[in-house]
Amino acid sequence: MTHVDSTLAGPMPAGPMPPGPMPAGPMLAGVKVLDLTHFLAGPTTTRLMAEMGADVIKVELAPAGDPSRRLPWVIDGRSAYYVQQNRGKRGICVDFQAPESWDLVRRMAGEVDIVVENFGTGVLERRDLDYQALSALYPKLIMASISAFGRDGPWAAKTGFDQLAQAMSGLMSLTGDRDGPPVFTGAPIADSASGLQAFAQIGYALWHRDRTGIGQWIDVSLVDSLFHMHAVSVQAELTSDGGWVARRNGRHSPVTAPIGAFEGNDGYLVIIAIESQWPSLCQAMDMAELESDPRFAKADDRMTHHVELGQIIETWLRGHRTNAEAAEILDHHRVPNAPVITPADARDHPFHRHRGSIRTVADPLLGEVQIPGFPLRYTAHVDPGYLVAPTLGQHNHEVMTSLLNMDDAEITHLHEQGILQAKTI
Repeated sequence: MTHVDSTLAGPMPAGPMPPGPMPAGPMLAGVKVLDLTHFLAGPTTTRLMAEMGADVIKVELAPAGDPSRRLPWVIDGRSAYYVQQNRGKRGICVDFQAPESWDLVRRMAGEVDIVVENFGTGVLERRDLDYQALSALYPKLIMASISAFGRDGPWAAKTGFDQLAQAMSGLMSLTGDRDGPPVFTGAPIADSASGLQAFAQIGYALWHRDRTGIGQWIDVSLVDSLFHMHAVSVQAELTSDGGWVARRNGRHSPVTAPIGAFEGNDGYLVIIAIESQWPSLCQAMDMAELESDPRFAKADDRMTHHVELGQIIETWLRGHRTNAEAAEILDHHRVPNAPVITPADARDHPFHRHRGSIRTVADPLLGEVQIPGFPLRYTAHVDPGYLVAPTLGQHNHEVMTSLLNMDDAEITHLHEQGILQAKTI
């Protein structure tokens, strides 16, 4: 029987149930996940599942657990980074050097629907915990492996992180000033995109298993997740026979103009005016004559003279006290625009406040913590309620009892042998 902690299920309504169908619970209620992940990409996948009601059992390695427990900011030994990525999970801690721990993990894999892992190549294979070994025992098991460079190919054994994937995907070569060096994005997009991709693939794997009864292995690469994002760079260069080469272009589009971040009196405003919006931008700026100006009349002309065009737009922007005033005019003419804001700005921005982009969650050790909102929106989504990130090994006893039907004496013995370990932070 699946064990669902009351803190994951949320409160049941009081009194007799009204006639008709029972109200739906969280969409992934009853789904059990064994989480063998650390840092960000893997925990992103399992965090999304936990927030949709799955029973996620996070396995951490003694003595220190997930390295993200030590990432900033840490207050009294509790990491806000760890809390954000691991809310709603039940946590156990094992000595992964001991064969007895491998047996525990193997047995737990037989009691869950999904295993998610992001260990380096060979770590699970040496312990017979890889998909080939586990699927031989449990054919219905779904397993997702997340790595920088994938589980096959010449770089399968190469150590990798987000920034390496940005470099290898080609995205980093396109980010930065035209005459400057390539730069990383301001957020770990490879980890985040791969975590979301694994989450999506797991959903379809569950659907496939429901129809066929067969599990499968999912191989997610950080590089693949980013390379898939190229919308123009690959096909344009190839189809133009090298006539157009993707390159960095700073704060303006390398493909068409005007698309870019334009500086006003109080910051930057991104304005996009492709072919259909170009006349509207001219009207918004009260410069109808630009439509017939030979420098800007055609798309190719605007790209050739994009520097001059950018100067004209920025002069117009600076004619307004704030970018918000200019944005109102652009909105009236249906010219796409948005301000460049900081994450801190989002706390008070009307758009983000309405969408719940930032939420305040309670943590028993840190108190109130602000984290990004839940990004997935379904009409049937039910908030699972109060979710807490586990302390190290917090649920050792609970998981061994509910998942593996161990008695107190067995669990005590595992603790005495150091197979199971726990700390209060």
